[in-house]
Amino acid sequence: MPFTLRQLQYFVAVAEHGSVSHAAHALSISQSAVTEAVKDLEVDLGVRLFDRHSRGLAITHNGHQFLRHARTILAEVSGARRAFETGRDALGGQLHLGVTSLMAGYVMSDLLSKYRRANPGVQVTAIEDSGEYLEHLLIGGELDVAVMVTSNLRDRTALQTEILDVSPFRLWLPLGHRLAAQESISLAEVTAEPLIMLNIDEMEDEATRLLSALGTRPRVAFRTRSVEAVRSLVATGAGVAILPDLVYRPWSLEGDRIESRDVSGALPVVQVGIVWRKGAPLSPAAQEFIAISQAQQALRAR
Repeated sequence: MPFTLRQLQYFVAVAEHGSVSHAAHALSISQSAVTEAVKDLEVDLGVRLFDRHSRGLAITHNGHQFLRHARTILAEVSGARRAFETGRDALGGQLHLGVTSLMAGYVMSDLLSKYRRANPGVQVTAIEDSGEYLEHLLIGGELDVAVMVTSNLRDRTALQTEILDVSPFRLWLPLGHRLAAQESISLAEVTAEPLIMLNIDEMEDEATRLLSALGTRPRVAFRTRSVEAVRSLVATGAGVAILPDLVYRPWSLEGDRIESRDVSGALPVVQVGIVWRKGAPLSPAAQEFIAISQAQQALRAR
């Protein structure tokens, strides 16, 4: 039997939330329904999408490949539905957005530009602040939606999330660094290097937590709230950095090369998504923003 859109939705939810239980909670359905849908999808495709183990699920290589297709299919379906709404009255009203510092430069600008072109009648206001404060505004009803790092949400019981991207952490190195020539780089080797820390959106907390697990206090050479400063400092040999691929660019503003390498062991990932208050009715303007965000991410994943 050909797979269904519902199976795709459940599969994407499991892949994004990392477990059947979390996916079922987000979808407000039973765990058995999610489990059955994923198993049926695997049978239809003839591949294993997840490895099952005692701690839960781990997406397979085939699962990663199919995830891109699933997101694209769901985004295309959403776009097709919106195409038949063009004859209706133009969307109006207001949209109150929140965004964290990192997301403002790397995610929000493209989304907001596309949204404004598609919905010129909507009055959009946006505020940039910390994730903690944006959560407070969302729960209080002062924001419709927020674009932020969702990996460390503080109040998951009150907030609903739609994950747009999952970005792994990698090691940034200057050109010619001794570690760049190695086939495998360990976390222990990274702790011996001076570190450039990005102190926004909990990036420093993630890197410190990761390296402190080895029992060694990280050697912080410089702290900054500027990604461009991190690039310049790394490129000129002032230190190395551990940051998500989301913000990686191979060149600094001065034109110096920056290398990016995997580190052996389990590095954290950053989940980027849209967040809104759970149980609160979304306005048509907010629903349209979420739909455009999903479609934009599906195009990037192709």
